[in-house]
Amino acid sequence: MKRPEEIFEEARALIEKAADGAAVEELRIRYLGKKGELTALLRQVGEIAPEERKAFGQLVNKAKSDVEQLITERKKAFEQAGQGLRLKAERIDVTEPGREIPAGARHMITQTIDEIVGIFMSMGYSVTEGPEVETVFYNFDALNASPNHPSRDLSDTFYITEDVLLRTQTSPVQVRTLLAQKPPVKIISPGRCFRTDTPDATHSPMFHQVEGLLVDEGVTMTDLKGTLDAFAKRIFGAGVKTKFRPHFFPFTEPSAEVDVSCFLCGGEDPSCRVCHGSGWIELLGCGMVHPNVLQVADIDTERYTGFAFGLGVERTAMLKHGIDDIRLFYENDVRFIAQFY
Repeated sequence: MKRPEEIFEEARALIEKAADGAAVEELRIRYLGKKGELTALLRQVGEIAPEERKAFGQLVNKAKSDVEQLITERKKAFEQAGQGLRLKAERIDVTEPGREIPAGARHMITQTIDEIVGIFMSMGYSVTEGPEVETVFYNFDALNASPNHPSRDLSDTFYITEDVLLRTQTSPVQVRTLLAQKPPVKIISPGRCFRTDTPDATHSPMFHQVEGLLVDEGVTMTDLKGTLDAFAKRIFGAGVKTKFRPHFFPFTEPSAEVDVSCFLCGGEDPSCRVCHGSGWIELLGCGMVHPNVLQVADIDTERYTGFAFGLGVERTAMLKHGIDDIRLFYENDVRFIAQFY
């Protein structure tokens, strides 16, 4: 039978010569495992004379403890060496110039919405939003649209069910606000809208609008004209003029289309890419809120009047920045987007 000291000396020599961590692990099993040499010596304590058992057991336990310490230290040395090699392999040359990462920016649509919202907030308007998935009631019925109005057709509107659809305009927010808040009301509502348009240079099945609504005592068409004239001058320049043309919208009466004078050529260039020589550019639709819309919210039409307007965000951006194709907004071409950082 080998003595504990002999086994320890043998184990120490082998551990010091071990080539790697795997070899050290094999030695641990050889000496300290369930069938290891030192473990076997402990099982043989019963064969030792009673007066020698205590001393023998102490020698075996010391040898076992010393071998465990040697194995732990040797494994740690291999781990540190391996870590050093990994760090050397993964070392980064901090003196090497890095690659430039271009900074992002708000999309042109977001920039335009923020600009429009900022102008109207400076006039005292608050921002209100509504759901993009609407009901027929809010999108058509409450806005005084007749049952046979063309915009109700499947060819114009994305229906989810017979009574649920993707809103075709941000005007439903008008009704939701009037039902939730008694006059005075002074809000704008930016958001996405959806119509079954075939994509081309001027149409998109998804687009953005900003809707405006003011309801109070004594509101007149003059207030509407002054508000939109001030807006046009803020967004296109102080020299811009506005022109109101009679139009029809079911939720306003009287209704009008608003044109702005050409801020590029002033109507003097027949080949102008913006006005084509007419001197005027169609901008938005507006009008005095129809009494039927106010009555949906039980608002006294003898006491309160109001106006509403809606403008397309993409159209405004296209006019202001000379963009000739609405699809450019949605193609996510960085070359296009980067022009408006």
